[in-house]
Amino acid sequence: MKSFHRLALAFSLLSPSFAASPNVVLILSDDQSWTDYSFMGHEVIETPSIDQLAAESLTYTRGYVTSPLCRPSLASIFSGLHTPVHGITGNDLRKKGESKKKWDRTEEEGAKKHEEIYADFEKHDGLARLLTKAGYLTLQTGKWWEGNPQRHGFTHAMTHADPTRGGRHGDVGLKISRTGIKPIQNFLDEASKEKKPFFIWHAPFLPHTPHNPPKALFEKYLAKGESKFVARYYAMVEWFDQTCGELFQELEKRGVAENTIIIYVTDNGWIQSEDSGRYAPLSKQAPYEMGIRTPLMIKWPGKIAPKMDKETLVSSIDIAPTILKAVGVEVPAAMTGLDLRDTEALKKRDAVFGFDGNHDMFDVNDRTANMESRYLVKGGWKLLLHDQENYGLPYAGKSAAHPNNPEGKTELYMVTGDPHEKRNLAEENPEKVVELTKVLNSWWAPKK
Repeated sequence: MKSFHRLALAFSLLSPSFAASPNVVLILSDDQSWTDYSFMGHEVIETPSIDQLAAESLTYTRGYVTSPLCRPSLASIFSGLHTPVHGITGNDLRKKGESKKKWDRTEEEGAKKHEEIYADFEKHDGLARLLTKAGYLTLQTGKWWEGNPQRHGFTHAMTHADPTRGGRHGDVGLKISRTGIKPIQNFLDEASKEKKPFFIWHAPFLPHTPHNPPKALFEKYLAKGESKFVARYYAMVEWFDQTCGELFQELEKRGVAENTIIIYVTDNGWIQSEDSGRYAPLSKQAPYEMGIRTPLMIKWPGKIAPKMDKETLVSSIDIAPTILKAVGVEVPAAMTGLDLRDTEALKKRDAVFGFDGNHDMFDVNDRTANMESRYLVKGGWKLLLHDQENYGLPYAGKSAAHPNNPEGKTELYMVTGDPHEKRNLAEENPEKVVELTKVLNSWWAPKK
């Protein structure tokens, strides 16, 4: 009888159950260059917690996001879909030709416009809905643009999305990590009480502006001879790293770290201006390496062997199918990304792609209304094709023109040897431009 009970216990531990299902924590850095980590070779910034995560993960250093702008990039990560498919092509809604007039969510007409895009995005089954259906408790924290997170499947959410109470991209959700992780701790308490696996969308508003780091961190980088603007940004990066460490410690303390998958990605890049609080050209909102490249990490103790992969191309659309396959949920056919654990499939991948739209969407249904550029990375080559109608279109009273290419000429780079894209090789290699254009068009070509 005792042998029978032992066998039954062993079987229960091995059988698929909610309790045995892996937890998932998705960490999204906000406005950080792919170079701005100690483990990526930065000589000034210190990121010990993320360095440790990278060392314990299958870490891809040639990761790319689908857009150099936060809202469309986050929409792709959540949905596993490219920008032209999910339809979130910019941040705000604006009347075309009126550079300063946004559709205000607090006004009736503006609310209808925003509802239209929320509803359109809601048609796609994203991570939260699919995991919730599978028995997970799911929590949204931090950055979130698409209205009430619970309508997109989250069981728990920090963001209230009430336009009358303020906040266009996360409202009170943006307090996570800047003011501690109490909402996550409360959520973990509930998951433990209900004996359910959990998924956390952790998108802290870090190192995003406002750059208001702890005084000690700011003074630390100021003492290293950086300008006050650069020092603030570097301090924000380390502050973000410290908050990641706080989260990791919480998982360890609760004894759930060994059964938790951690995935790390950034939404888009950033080059800190030395003489202002803004970003420098060729980073955020531009389809260059400093705008779209990111390290991408996946940690699963005992299941994924740590490795630093500096060659394989991966995309942010790979995140959703990776999570779903890892927890045993069927991946929707619309998700065309690959499993980040399937190294053989990734090696066979031909290219990764992306869409760069103007900051504002001028039409909810027309994917080309604010399209500036499309991009492709294939091997060491990178092709940028620009839309002449929208390229450099003014927005919010500022020029979005790209200073190294004001005419919007085709750009071709060998990014493995020229990661900062100093030398445009398009005119020297017309055959390669034609070849890669065909590949890019086979992915998605606008209908005009």
